[in-house]
Amino acid sequence: MNTMLKRVRIPLALLSLTALAAACGGSDGGSGSVSDEVTVWMYPVIGDPEANAEYWEGLEKAYEKEYPDASLTIEQQPWDNRDEKLATAFSGGKGPDVVVLQPDQIPQYLANGALAPVDGAIKDYADKFLPAALDALSDDGKAYGAPIYHTITTTLYNKKLLDRAGIEEPPATWADIEAAAPRLKAEGLATLDYSASNEATLNLNFYPLLWQAGGKIFSEDGESVAFNDDKGVAALTFLTDLYEQGAIPKTAMTNVNVVADQALGKQQAAMGFTNSGIDFGVAEEAWGKENVIVGAPLTGEKQAAFGVPGALGINAQGNIAGAEQFITFMTRPEQIESLGKAAGFLSPRTDVTVPSDSPYVEKLQDALSVVVPGESSPIARQLMGILAPEIQAAMTGKKSPQEALDAAAGQADDLLARQR
Repeated sequence: MNTMLKRVRIPLALLSLTALAAACGGSDGGSGSVSDEVTVWMYPVIGDPEANAEYWEGLEKAYEKEYPDASLTIEQQPWDNRDEKLATAFSGGKGPDVVVLQPDQIPQYLANGALAPVDGAIKDYADKFLPAALDALSDDGKAYGAPIYHTITTTLYNKKLLDRAGIEEPPATWADIEAAAPRLKAEGLATLDYSASNEATLNLNFYPLLWQAGGKIFSEDGESVAFNDDKGVAALTFLTDLYEQGAIPKTAMTNVNVVADQALGKQQAAMGFTNSGIDFGVAEEAWGKENVIVGAPLTGEKQAAFGVPGALGINAQGNIAGAEQFITFMTRPEQIESLGKAAGFLSPRTDVTVPSDSPYVEKLQDALSVVVPGESSPIARQLMGILAPEIQAAMTGKKSPQEALDAAAGQADDLLARQR
């Protein structure tokens, strides 16, 4: 996506996707010492703007108290155009010392030589991170991101609507959804809300279904795409059949990963399948807390859920020593816990649990066991723009699922070939 959700952020929420970043200290190609200035670009990861500013101001003071010779400046940055701004900075040799990365960003920056490994910063506790989180941030045996939080998505159900259709158990599998669809339709309701807008991230619509079908976005060697095989066709056919039946609302075509003011939030669809704590809060306000059910990730051929580690990476042209020191500080248990409490993040460390009074946190924590943090590729971001309109074409009957996926695969393989 831009993988950022266009949703209202509230402190209660367990965020789906966010980023932090740091901007340039020195231009000495990595020769800086820990006494040099480290400048951090920070994004509004805490819902309340005042609380967000207060948190990072406090952290800045705590860091400089512990490291009196260091100078840390945390600058607040907007989400808009963050990738473009960062790419421009890197290409101009003035990129940030430390940058928050999601897994799908790492290949494109590695290809440009913009990142340095973070292994030195986390060497004392690399084995304490969730294996899937660190694996997703690694390349050729080296870690290029140090996790500071983890996100997860799972199912969200409206109990009132299920009750109206006489459905006692929330649909937990694809087969359950197909069985529930006629009963909900008889009540004038859609079954599954979906975000098929070209601007919506596929990480929160098609990709989780692809993984649940047992499929993959890319081939094992990364030289070609794999989403147009029989697994991908099964996932897209599941969608097209539901849409044709009216089990997915027509508003899906313009939904950009939003719950409020869309079919799910307006109680016109009974469930969503890639929802986060942000959405749970929206649902509580719209439906009443007694009607909110949070379940396990959906199961097709297998069970899978999307979630990502948010991680700090190091600019290869920046103050590497200072960046490592800051990353070591930020990945300690006390920082993981404090950031998690302030913003609603899950912990990326196996030895740290973020305290929460949310009634849904146990479900979210359990979902981490089947998390898929995306699939990394230099074309991961461009691919979404290629694939999204083809999925729309299939859902609206303009192409068959196989035709749509083959068309996207042809364009994507051409892009991959140009990377070699």
